[in-house]
Parts: sequence; structure tokens; C-alpha cells
Amino acid sequence: MPKKNPKRIGLAIIGAGRVGLFRGEVAARHPQVDFIGLAETRPDRAGLVAGKIGADFVTADFRELLARPEVTAAIISTDEHLHVDPILGAVERGLSLLIEKPLATGLADSERVLRAIQKSGVDAVVGYTQRFRRRWLVAKEKVRTGQLGDVTLVTSRAFMNRLVALDNYRRTDDPSQISPMVISGTHALDVVMWMMEAKRPVEIYARSVDKALGPLCKGIDATAGVITFEDGSLYHASISWALPIVWPGAVYSLEVGIVGTEGVLTIDDTHRDIVLATTQAQGEGYAPDAARRVDFLGSYPPGDIALGELRGPMREETEAWLNRLAMGLTTQHATAAEAHNRLMLTKAFDLSARLRRAVPLPIAAEDEKARGGLRAAG
Repeated sequence: MPKKNPKRIGLAIIGAGRVGLFRGEVAARHPQVDFIGLAETRPDRAGLVAGKIGADFVTADFRELLARPEVTAAIISTDEHLHVDPILGAVERGLSLLIEKPLATGLADSERVLRAIQKSGVDAVVGYTQRFRRRWLVAKEKVRTGQLGDVTLVTSRAFMNRLVALDNYRRTDDPSQISPMVISGTHALDVVMWMMEAKRPVEIYARSVDKALGPLCKGIDATAGVITFEDGSLYHASISWALPIVWPGAVYSLEVGIVGTEGVLTIDDTHRDIVLATTQAQGEGYAPDAARRVDFLGSYPPGDIALGELRGPMREETEAWLNRLAMGLTTQHATAAEAHNRLMLTKAFDLSARLRRAVPLPIAAEDEKARGGLRAAG
């Protein structure tokens, strides 16, 4: 039952990019949020977002923001490779956290962050926004209640235009830390592993290709592989984020099939049901490009701006988190431990593809850069 006397929330938003703005606008409308502070290193962006969300305090130093006595919770929405320090700073203060995935881009840092969160006991959740979409919630319920019997095989296929990939590779000095599985495949992976949460993965076998993005930015085009579970069940996953920029999916087109001993469930999440064709350049998506004139509407994972507000799963996810803090409600957010597991699995996909052989699970930080030998699974 929700608390009869909801708690007030003093919110720190660290990182004022797209997601920081989206979540900040939702928080600004929540009745229990009475303070919003913003930390952003780019002065122009900080000023723009602060004005849109009515920020009470703005700084370029996240440590200064976290030290404010009004702050009771924090959203970590910096670039992926900059999560670790603000997370640890917030954990030190005992703040509740909503962290954009991943916890970190490397397993060693992710392990360190997870240990700190677990030792402190703070309530930390991670932004796997797909969990707040009706179709995945319905699918989860059917699997959870045994409507398919024992799940034996899952397949997922994700297609993305290359704008996401190019933007991510552009923002890093180390392309080896960026891959389609780690950055984007993790969303499909989380949905599937959430469905199969009672099963333990024990081995992975994968391959990658780099013929398109390799020459452009030393990047990986696509990865495909199979996870084997302890009970013999299989999960086949493939993702390509090297499709041409004119591919109509603003970001994600996903297909999932789940087969069990008693039934089958297929989910078409390709967004081909609403197709826009226009002479006007389309501004939706992760990294808009003027060449895009055809769009699968609804394929931008956070949702869409309509009538001046964000509508869709990121709004619902943010509101659910704020209600979790204010009223103690149970939510379906991914935990920090689940987020670390997803990073580990995506790194294992990349490791297997690099070694060109099967890899036992789980892998640890010392395995991540392996070029030959690999320790036995724990």
C-alpha cells in the first residue's frame, strides 16, 4: 500500500542532455518534487535546460550539487562513460538513484559501482525504459504466469539506423568500449532476461562484423550470438546498428519470439504500423539528420513530444520512480545488480566474437580484454 504521507523529493539531475531534459520536465510536474538542481558542464545547455525545467540551482560541478542539503535523490544522465564518479558521489551521500544504463562502460568500474551501492544499501535503479511499455509488460505477465509452459527458445532481432552508432563513436576516445551490444543491444537483452529471470546463463557464442562502420570509425556493425542456459534453453540475439541513416526507424526496430513447452508468443516492435513520408526533414530520434524524410513513428524509445510534453515510456518510468521515492511503491525498474548482469552479458557477446569461440559465463573484469586465454566460469 502507498504511504498516506508521501515524502518530499529534492532532486539532483547530473547531465543535461536529451534524457536529463526529458526526466527533468517530468519531475518538474510531480507534486512531491519541491527542489530541482542541475549539474551540466556546458553553460549554454545548462541554461537552456534549467529554464525548461525551472531548476532551483545550477552548477557545472556535480559535487557541489550533491552537497546541497535539499537533495534527497539523484538522476545520473551524463554520457555513458562518465557515470562512475557521480554515482559514487551520490552513494556516499546515501541518495536514492535513477541511473541511465549502463552503470559503467567497463566491467571493473561496474563491479566497483555495484559493490558501493550494495554496501551502502541505497535504493538504486537503472533506466531500462522498455520495461514500462505495455507490450513488454503483457508479455512478461504471460511468461511469469506460465502461459507458455517452460520457455525453451527466445529470439530477438534489433535493427537500427547508424545515427546512434556514429554519435556514440564520435563521443568516445576509445572505440573498443563502444559496441552495438553494449550500447543498444542491451535493451533487447534486458527484456529477454527479465522474461527468463529464473534461468541461469552458462555459455555464450557470438560473431561480429565491421564492414560498414569499421572504415568510418573503427566500429562494429552487428553482432549475433546464442546464450545457452543451465537447463538447456537457448536465446538467439542479433543486432545491427549500421543500417543507412535513411532507414525509417528513428532508433529501434525489434522483433522477439518466445517459445515454450505449452505455447508461443511473438512480439512485433518494428513500429511499421505508423509510417510518415514527407518532404520535410524529420527531427525525431537519437541524432536527427536532414536526410531522413520517412519515419516509423513511435520508434524513439523514450517516447514522443506531443502537445508540449513527453508522452511514452520514459515519462511513465520517471513518474513511477518518483512515486517509488515518495510513496514507497514497488516498481518494475531494473536493479543495479540486473544492470551489471546485462553489461556482463553484452561484454561476453563481444568477447566471444573477438576470441571466435564459445565463452563460459559469467565473465569478470579480468576477462573483458582477453585475447587468448580465459578463466573458467565461476
